[in-house]
Amino acid sequence: MAVTAWSEPAKSPTTPEEPSSDELYQAGKELFDEFAPPEVKEQYEFPSKQSWDEFAQRLQRGLDQNDLAVLAQYEPEARAALTALRAIPDYADYADWLQGRLDYIEAAKQVAKLPVSKPPPSRPGVKLVRPTVNIPYYDLWLSRVQGRPLPSRANQLIPLLREAFAAEGVPPELAWLAEVESTLDPAARSPVGAKGLFQLMPVTARSLGLSTFLPDERTDADKAARAAARYLRTLYGKFGEWPLAFAAYNAGEGRVRRLLEARGGKTFADVAAVLPAETRMYVPKVCATVAVRAGVSPDRLPAPGRS
Repeated sequence: MAVTAWSEPAKSPTTPEEPSSDELYQAGKELFDEFAPPEVKEQYEFPSKQSWDEFAQRLQRGLDQNDLAVLAQYEPEARAALTALRAIPDYADYADWLQGRLDYIEAAKQVAKLPVSKPPPSRPGVKLVRPTVNIPYYDLWLSRVQGRPLPSRANQLIPLLREAFAAEGVPPELAWLAEVESTLDPAARSPVGAKGLFQLMPVTARSLGLSTFLPDERTDADKAARAAARYLRTLYGKFGEWPLAFAAYNAGEGRVRRLLEARGGKTFADVAAVLPAETRMYVPKVCATVAVRAGVSPDRLPAPGRS
């Protein structure tokens, strides 16, 4: 999820407002009541607004703090919520977001069982690409990603996304960031407002020149890819390596900068242990996904060129 510390621009009084969280919650409850299968209703109750907000807030706190053991404890609630969301028509976009968070939760559980980092086993026909730089939990994510099938939209979207990234002077292999962010679902959205293939927050999207309402250009594959590529190019220019650029894309450049300064660090490995739990999982997942899908390790990706 791309975040930014820039201030929210003032809205025109004539600009239509996006649906509020209360409106979205009420729509979800009505859809669940009407369409959820009986067996799902028997096992799960649609949460009250208060309990849903509390769960979302707890999960976000778990993602924001830097204790992977704490994050791992959210697995039962996250699985129950995912089952409920999958049963509601038109809520697949939220379910995809939660599925991605569950991926981090599952990996956090694995970390507790891995006292020593070991290379994952190879699959026939798959050449594992290993970086020469230290990226904590890279091996863990190689083992998780290498057996996954391509997302259903990959053959359709990846050529377009690669072309957009190349046009912005960013290595086209990084178009696979969209798999990590949205499972290549242009309509994916999160409860905190991120949306689209590259999960751009509204403020970030507008700062990159995208409209976020009527139309919401974050769901336009070409425009969103170009915006994400420009943002990554800017972040690389500020941090000097791709893993740190990915960390800033996820956690915010201000937070990453402060942690680097506090620890006298220069690389992702220097600050990984104090980054939010989500970011600690996100960066190696991006690196492993690019390595598996595009065959390039993060230390071999070139610096951005001119668009």
